[in-house]
Amino acid sequence: MTRPTRRGFVAGCSATIAGMAGARFPSLAFADPDVDINHEVLVVVFLRGGMDGLNMVVPISGADRSTYVDARPNIAVPLGGADSALPLNGQFGLHRAAQPLHELYQSGKVAVVNATGLDEASRSHFDSMEFIERGTPGVKTTGSGWLARHFISAENLPPEIIMPSVSVGNLQATSLLGDRNTINMSSPGSFNLQIGPWEWRDAQRVALRHMYAGDDTWLHASGLQALDAMDIVELNASGNYTPSNGAVYPSGSFGDGLQVIAQMTKLDLGLRVATMDIGGWDTHVSQGDDGVGYFAGLMATVSQGLAALYTDLDGSGDENYTDRLTMVVQSEFGRRLLENADRGTDHGHGNPMIVVSGNAIGGVHGSWPGLGPGQLFDDADLAVTTDFRRVLSEILIRRMGNHHLGYIFPGYESYQPLGIVSGTDIPPDYSAGGDGLFADDFESGDTGNWSAATP
Repeated sequence: MTRPTRRGFVAGCSATIAGMAGARFPSLAFADPDVDINHEVLVVVFLRGGMDGLNMVVPISGADRSTYVDARPNIAVPLGGADSALPLNGQFGLHRAAQPLHELYQSGKVAVVNATGLDEASRSHFDSMEFIERGTPGVKTTGSGWLARHFISAENLPPEIIMPSVSVGNLQATSLLGDRNTINMSSPGSFNLQIGPWEWRDAQRVALRHMYAGDDTWLHASGLQALDAMDIVELNASGNYTPSNGAVYPSGSFGDGLQVIAQMTKLDLGLRVATMDIGGWDTHVSQGDDGVGYFAGLMATVSQGLAALYTDLDGSGDENYTDRLTMVVQSEFGRRLLENADRGTDHGHGNPMIVVSGNAIGGVHGSWPGLGPGQLFDDADLAVTTDFRRVLSEILIRRMGNHHLGYIFPGYESYQPLGIVSGTDIPPDYSAGGDGLFADDFESGDTGNWSAATP
């Protein structure tokens, strides 16, 4: 079998692309007729800093409610009043500031998975993020990210895609480390050549195209892809953007980044994966009392943003994009059960993951370990009962159609579906190299990361 190159569409020159202004590039344009092409769009949102999951998904009944309130006399989310938790089921509620997300939950579009994370605790932000994004718990030197390995092992993608992956921001997400086709973008308007005076731009592009067309190495191919993407985005998405269906994104970089994802999805350039971050979750001090304050502000931003992206893509264009949209939200770890002396929380362990999708199996999932004596990890933190890879593996298999779990998550061999998204179950392949179909890994230093500033 010939592996897809996904090298991207080569237009040849800026003039050729200019003739395509306003055109659409249907996702079947470069499809192999003998392959059942997967069109799912996966959006991975990382909450950096260690989000306090116990104040996002809140115990609202039984002994755990009493334990939670006793442990958090100031910062516990209340059950009554204007800031009370929004019920998910009889056992858990959602932070009041996450009202837009709660509305999607009530529509069956949100799956909450409790007590997820790394099997072994690491309270280091850096280590935990590396373990999760590289997909190799305990090993932070793996040469590629789990999403990059998904792209290498996926057998259901067309051989050429203009824009398979976008990492919103100035840096490539570690989960995409090693993917040579990732485009870094903060906004469509800034995705252009920024070298010297503006009037030099066209001549620079022609010169760069001649240079990159001179060889067929990964560097030359990635350079051409960056120029092609730049031209197409500039012609089709560099003006003011009006969201569909009255969607309202939150102000700031998070809302702006989600709009980028919506725009790139609607351009039908073959987008399959988008990543973005929102930081500020390291709430050691003044987290916010009684369900209001700093944490509530972050919760409102994330919730409004996710709901806006879903609304924007719901029925947009010639097809309903939410029929093939899956968003997954996670953080590197949770927080301690006990609030600290500064009315904040310190680094913990288990945490919820949130999945928003037109194909979600809504509800609260996973095994809840409890907050009572003998139930906490290290007598301090919510325990982990669901490996984060189990959640991602279900999305990979049921939505992305990729069952090569041994290659994407080396050493992980205990996948069982939780029932968080609908789709076809394919027996997982736990072999480390996909039965010899894939390269062992990326060559050292061959990570091919291209941004707007470096075409």
